[in-house]
Amino acid sequence: MRWGVLSTARIARSILRGARAADGVEVVAVASRDGERARALAADHGIPRAHGSYEALLADPEVDAVYNPLPNALHVPWSVQALQAGKHVLCEKPLSRRPEDVEAAFVAAQRAGRLLMEAFMWRFHPQTEELAGLVARGVAGELRTVRAAFGFPLDDAGDVRLSRALEGGALMDVGCYCVSGLRLLCGEPVRVSAEQVVGGDGVDVRLAATLRFAGDVLGVFDCGMDVPRRSSLEVVGSEATLIVGDPWVRPSAIVVRRAGAEPERVDVPSADPYARELEEFSAAARAGEAPRLGRADALGQARAIAALYDAAEAGHAVTVG
Repeated sequence: MRWGVLSTARIARSILRGARAADGVEVVAVASRDGERARALAADHGIPRAHGSYEALLADPEVDAVYNPLPNALHVPWSVQALQAGKHVLCEKPLSRRPEDVEAAFVAAQRAGRLLMEAFMWRFHPQTEELAGLVARGVAGELRTVRAAFGFPLDDAGDVRLSRALEGGALMDVGCYCVSGLRLLCGEPVRVSAEQVVGGDGVDVRLAATLRFAGDVLGVFDCGMDVPRRSSLEVVGSEATLIVGDPWVRPSAIVVRRAGAEPERVDVPSADPYARELEEFSAAARAGEAPRLGRADALGQARAIAALYDAAEAGHAVTVG
């Protein structure tokens, strides 16, 4: 599968690293609104072609699929343009905070006969698969509470993640991982409540939330861009607690704690989740099959995010719909 990268954003370098380790994947083009930046990135990574506009990359007949790491507000518009240009699209998370826009993007994919997927790379790591398997096999017992956290310090006031116009914010940048984790393990939330602290030019720089799932399972998470770096996921069940020290970026192992017993460490193989994500998506596109994360997952994610923002702004719990 021949890939083009839409922008020279920092996250694009992770995809380029993953592409080098992936089978059946080749990055053949990169684009930037600054042609010199595109040429520099292409030279650094051995990419054959550099385009001085996004439109030029979408018009490139040698590109089969596009990775879209643009700022959040540009995810759906440029993904739709890429789909209409006949490209498969892997769009960096979150696809959108508006379910109606997510639905429109997948309608565009269906009409074009191309695949669209929201790029939650953490879902492709063996640690994530092992954790989901442990929960499914009942190792924790009946689920009670799942807790998640993701935060880091952001000191650059000009960073796009602090821009309201570009749909920045802690929930959109890192909290969406927590939402993805809770949904993977608990299903879709039925009601949510949230509190936020606003900064930047009007975005949430910190947000904490509680989500209620079927079966009286509770999910709790916090995220922030004004906190020390932190990352965790904890599954509390009737029989055991499963602890993941870094579920999102640097996976290592899962710890199982049971009352009256020594903690058990479940090691997982190392892997580049970006490489696995690219391999799976490329294979699905070649075969005309649905990718691992499709329309239903992206819509569920957007509905949860929309409800969380509604709850934070209203100051009370809201039903997810």
